Amino acid sequence: MRLELFRTLWGYTAPRAQALEELRAAGFDGMEARLPLDAAERRAFAGLLRDNHMAYICTLFTAYDVLPKQAAQPDEHLEDLARKLDLAAELQPRFVNLLAGNDRWPLAMQVDFFGRALEIAAGQGLACCFETHRARSLFNPWVTLELIRQLPELRFTSDISHWVVTCERLLDDPEDDLAPFVERVHHIQARVGYDQGPQVPHPAAPEHAAALDFHERHWEAVWRSQQARGYAVTTLTPEFGPDGYLHHLPFTDMPVADLWSLNQWIGQRQRQHFHRLFG
Repeated sequence: MRLELFRTLWGYTAPRAQALEELRAAGFDGMEARLPLDAAERRAFAGLLRDNHMAYICTLFTAYDVLPKQAAQPDEHLEDLARKLDLAAELQPRFVNLLAGNDRWPLAMQVDFFGRALEIAAGQGLACCFETHRARSLFNPWVTLELIRQLPELRFTSDISHWVVTCERLLDDPEDDLAPFVERVHHIQARVGYDQGPQVPHPAAPEHAAALDFHERHWEAVWRSQQARGYAVTTLTPEFGPDGYLHHLPFTDMPVADLWSLNQWIGQRQRQHFHRLFG
């Protein structure tokens, strides 16, 4: 099994062509970015990916951004999903990462929504996986495990940092059996969270060693599961980001670290971690 690293464009403001040059210089293999909704921007991005033979993971949101429209019911989310998957197909992504649903829906509604979302994804012919994310349906592990029990065909992007802050603890108690989830993870977004936030100031800091160790053990469990499932390639996107995730100093509002440096650090460390395990 081979590990491929993808660079997130979350928080990136320079041209995509520059991001591509930087990620190749850092030894990354591809790019993960939001679906451009503007047609001209989407065409230009598709050309950049095609001309540079660049692997791409497409991220999209149902109704309509990271935080869903609260009044939107499942039908509106599903219509938005079908429309955006049509647009995503123009970019020929490796697969589509979906932030879907709403944390406020009751369980029966969640089950129905994901069952219908799976049908739409299958009809589009695109491989899709659903990301664990606060404010969305998969905001905590216990709802997710119940969805798996009823819809075992679900596949996931694991960003377990969201669950750490939602549950306000590292999920390393003997009662925290996440095996059914681990066995269905397709893609990893690698950010280190802690009990009071989704992103530590710097994962190399010794005061965050326990949080880093927990996340790395989770990622290792995913890799071992994928190897057992016959994966030839596993994908990981280091995803330290802005928007309140990156810590800033009070009064000066200066960031405590550089995002690309953080993501390169995580990427290089996980490349070494993977090679120690699998050669």
